[in-house]
Amino acid sequence: MSDQAERVEHYLKQLQDRICDALATADGGAGFVEDAWRREAGGGGRTRVLSEGKVFEQAGVNFSRVHGNQLPGSATAHRPDLAGGSFVATGVSLVLHPRNPYLPTTHANVRYFEASKPGHEPVWWFGGGFDLTPYYPFDEDVRHWHTVARDVCAPFGDDVYARYKAWCDEYFYLKHRAETRGVGGLFFDDLNEGGFERCFDFMQAVGQGFLDAYVPLVGRRKDTPYGERERQFQLYRRGRYVEFNLVYDRGTLFGLQSGGRTESILMSMPPLVRFQYDYQPEAGSAEARLTDYLQARDWL
Repeated sequence: MSDQAERVEHYLKQLQDRICDALATADGGAGFVEDAWRREAGGGGRTRVLSEGKVFEQAGVNFSRVHGNQLPGSATAHRPDLAGGSFVATGVSLVLHPRNPYLPTTHANVRYFEASKPGHEPVWWFGGGFDLTPYYPFDEDVRHWHTVARDVCAPFGDDVYARYKAWCDEYFYLKHRAETRGVGGLFFDDLNEGGFERCFDFMQAVGQGFLDAYVPLVGRRKDTPYGERERQFQLYRRGRYVEFNLVYDRGTLFGLQSGGRTESILMSMPPLVRFQYDYQPEAGSAEARLTDYLQARDWL
């Protein structure tokens, strides 16, 4: 493993600690339980899960570093020149499923990749982002989320937020439903332009930006009263999360194809979910209002 990869790994472990501490404080009930694991083919990780908390029905924050002598197909689909090469991949990924339907589900990850192949120069890149999936959206929450995302990107170029916001809208799109997974955020991959230090700085800004974007929403929405109707709608909409992660998500595919730990890879799944055939929300209802938020648009 290169010195660059070691620096990133050190940072990511600290980031996992910082995020878990902040979320446990925000929850005010249950804490995270750590499950350290080893990958037979090389590497391992620390999966941390908070279950049945006051705020979070389930929250998973995973650190992993895996390495091997052959890249899986999901990693070479866009880089066929690397097929057959060795790799090191390290990252932090998280998914939070709150108990209260008025507090959105959220996902974030930051990651680093190195790949090498005999006769070729080693290559590296960063990826990551964060996105928000509300069930009963509030405009001020969506604006706050995207304001933080814009501010994270601002020091790195005037066009960065627009590019990575658009990439997020495109990536987290369920083609078979013709809708976005939520209200978006940031998504970037294959980032190596500007040199390692600049790219590493950006990844760190995204990691911190997630907490700045999400923790204030917990304070705003965790105590909002709700009933069985809202709970059932939340469980139904969680089904979209399952659909995306199992059908489209590149991280899920990479983890499974690379022999990663299945429990850690699938920690993103909601603890409870409901599927209902041909569900249609009542016209004019709060549930029907969500439809207006599931297409890409400018939130600021």
